[in-house]
Amino acid sequence: MVGKAMARKRTTRARATFLFIVFVSLVAFGIFVPVFALFPPLSSHHHHHSSPKTVVGRKFEIADDKFWKDGQAFQIIGGDLHYFRVVPEYWEDRLLRAKALGLNTIQTYVPWNLHEPIAGTFNFDGIADLVTFLKFCQKNGFLVMLRPGPYICGEWDLGGFPPWLLATTPTLKLRSSDTSYLQLVERWWGTLLPKISPLLYENGGPIIMVQIENEYGSYGNDKVYLHHLVRLAKLHLGDDVILYTTDGGTRETLKKGTITGDSVFSAVDFTTGDNPWPIFELQKKFNAAGKSPPLSAEFYTGWLTHWGEKIAKTDADFTASALERILERNGSAVLYMAHGGTNFGFYNGANTGADESDYKPDLTSYDYDAPISETGDINNAKFKALRRVIERYSSESLPSVPPDSEKTGYGPVHFIKTGNLLDMLPLFDVIESENPMTMESVGQMFGFLLYVTEYAAKDNDNGRTLSIPKVENMGRLNYGPYIFDSKGILSSVYLDGTILYKWKMYKIPLANLNDTPRTNPILEASYSGFIDVTARKRLKEKSSRILNTHLSKEPAFYTGQFYIDKSQVKDTFISLNGWGKGIVTVNNFNIGRFWPSVGPQCNLYVPAPILKPGENVVVIFELESPNPELVISSVDRPDFTCGSTSSKLNVHRQLNAITLPNSQSLVLKL
Repeated sequence: MVGKAMARKRTTRARATFLFIVFVSLVAFGIFVPVFALFPPLSSHHHHHSSPKTVVGRKFEIADDKFWKDGQAFQIIGGDLHYFRVVPEYWEDRLLRAKALGLNTIQTYVPWNLHEPIAGTFNFDGIADLVTFLKFCQKNGFLVMLRPGPYICGEWDLGGFPPWLLATTPTLKLRSSDTSYLQLVERWWGTLLPKISPLLYENGGPIIMVQIENEYGSYGNDKVYLHHLVRLAKLHLGDDVILYTTDGGTRETLKKGTITGDSVFSAVDFTTGDNPWPIFELQKKFNAAGKSPPLSAEFYTGWLTHWGEKIAKTDADFTASALERILERNGSAVLYMAHGGTNFGFYNGANTGADESDYKPDLTSYDYDAPISETGDINNAKFKALRRVIERYSSESLPSVPPDSEKTGYGPVHFIKTGNLLDMLPLFDVIESENPMTMESVGQMFGFLLYVTEYAAKDNDNGRTLSIPKVENMGRLNYGPYIFDSKGILSSVYLDGTILYKWKMYKIPLANLNDTPRTNPILEASYSGFIDVTARKRLKEKSSRILNTHLSKEPAFYTGQFYIDKSQVKDTFISLNGWGKGIVTVNNFNIGRFWPSVGPQCNLYVPAPILKPGENVVVIFELESPNPELVISSVDRPDFTCGSTSSKLNVHRQLNAITLPNSQSLVLKL
């Protein structure tokens, strides 16, 4: 998310006291709880958890370099569709569209941070209701390839790891055989895997395979870690479960990421333009004899996009032709993505370029240029081209193609300013500490944190401005060697060579994807500060009266309402053109981050289930500069043409150190 640094200066007659404020937007919510009630070591478990009896006649297996379903050779033509990127009311709709594409298998990650947002507290409700999603898959005739991590990547904050892992002491070594880390994995999988065991194929469910970690060969070489995950999976799922790994199609990544000796199937992924068959031959070298059906577990239908880049697009015919090269020789493939969806809330991830400082945060939209668009649309060239290819190799006739859903625009929505951030500080919980603490350490896992301290000014400082550069976190790294991505001020702050002490850290409560706080002081203040908009004319007049007033550039909240007739509740988009940078909530649902000046995303998708007949409330947390007319537009289509994609992003992920030299300007050392 975005963040901002600022300072306020107060002077007295002789010697001034200065209030020093650093505002850092950080991704997290909830309260950190120290690790407790850990599972005992895996070696102390002697028996499998009880599981349902296998269903006679149901068997999925690998033999003769083929997949076999109930005794018949089976070709996987699948696609990734992530339940946590789609509102639950649309799960079945998106699955029906995947069915019309010709897919027979759905692959999905399971993000640990969605399901255990607070240490020891698990959530499987709402958008986190994995079991219901899997049952929808089965109802609509899909098999399932499940990817429970514990690391998932997936352009998802911290690669799916809960941020509270970063505040655990002693420091954990993620994705390794570190004992303390593995104990937490055991607790997580000990909760998750018993829920999915009844849904394994042999038990009457849709799950045919379960992935171990994710592309581990691109990260590490800790075989003890991988083997531990295998034993843990079999402990909960039984010895007959088909486990698999996915790694890039090179000898080096396969050598580091595959698991020998445990009958774990090794799948591959590779660039869409690569010749798949030499890679499938290499794949055989990392599987047991006869146990290597060719499978591209991530066939890329498009690609991700970072803020400040041109929206990613790939040619439809090229993509379809690449898929046919796999299917025409009885290879299997899983489209990544079949349907991308949306990074609602604060859950988008980020990547790095040449080094750690080259930070590249992902968009709110996860459209991915997939055949099923972010909004579920399928009337596009890529869907049609892929469907034509898949139809030639499908063992069943494809269902008819459903129409695209209707979208609508509800027109302009006028706003009033309902509170400057600094004026609302008494509403927020505050943590006091001698030194600044990270977001994760104070329990503010997602959202924003405001750092405040005081310092004594010199007599000759009267009238001087303290300049602090913008500092922001727009999502934790989800890939690569730097995923230990804590947020906030990470070390001491220096002023004229002297360390500043006695910090206050204000936790700013904003809803995250799976977070519905009992009370929200921001919303309460927004409602109380908002005029009665039943008479729209009054709101418009109110907005008009403030057009010529100075609009402060300090972070502030703005509130607006719009009305929907009962029969007109449809998908829409909120256009943020003219606004600066921040987040938007609609009816207390966090629809994500906006940054139209950088782009390319101009509009945020608002699914109809978030809306309601009657009054709908929109709250904008603007961090830089509001639209001078204090208006947004509800429109009927996406737009990825904003911003300048030629300029390099200058995004600081966190503060490692701040020093204030004699020039009276802050310098960040990252």
